[in-house]
Amino acid sequence: MTETSIVPEEAERFGELASDWWDPKGRSAMLHKLNPVRLKYIRDHIDQHWQGDECSRTPLEGRTALDVGCGAGLLAEPLARLGAKVTGIDASAQVIAMAREHAAAAGLDIEYREGDVQELEGQFDLITCMEVIEHVADAAAFLKAMANRLGPDGLLVMSTPNATSWSKLMMITIGERFGQIPKGTHDFDKFITPERMKLLLAEASLKCIDVEGMAWSPTRGLHLSDDVRLNYLIAATAI
Repeated sequence: MTETSIVPEEAERFGELASDWWDPKGRSAMLHKLNPVRLKYIRDHIDQHWQGDECSRTPLEGRTALDVGCGAGLLAEPLARLGAKVTGIDASAQVIAMAREHAAAAGLDIEYREGDVQELEGQFDLITCMEVIEHVADAAAFLKAMANRLGPDGLLVMSTPNATSWSKLMMITIGERFGQIPKGTHDFDKFITPERMKLLLAEASLKCIDVEGMAWSPTRGLHLSDDVRLNYLIAATAI
């Protein structure tokens, strides 16, 4: 197991995006388009896992949430509004500073930490990790670290690109070449298939309970789908 999951070059690259992270038309515009799709999936699984009221505005009331690779807080803030006591962790000092500033301006009490999930203590009811595992030094060690932070009745939700020719075309060849995604964001060799992800989860004593695709079409844009070729969300619990 590696001592840290952080790749310094990756942290530096994302840190450079901090200044306009919250601009829906800025360099992180794709994250703003992904966020509503992620949130729908997360909310559905919150309601299913804890058998909560689907109409409640605060289904995470009384629960703790950890957003790993939180960036400037695009997901952490909605989780706080859903009622959770949220901790966000990221390797970049720049994005953590922006996250703290934005949360304070919004009147949200979120604990943001710069560092590695492997350095954290304690456990959380919900752990989210969106578009992060394809940027770490050791995916297996990273998953084990998150498994250690997951409470006994906890829920883990992740998203990541699939390792397919379609994802390479859309995210790197087209997305990065034409500026929808900052150039150099992705390394296709680090993309993980759902099948391999399930094996890594099992090795970390986690059980996959669902996989759903995030697809794109000219008419619907990004949306949840049975098509996992581009990107997928995966939900897991402790074994």
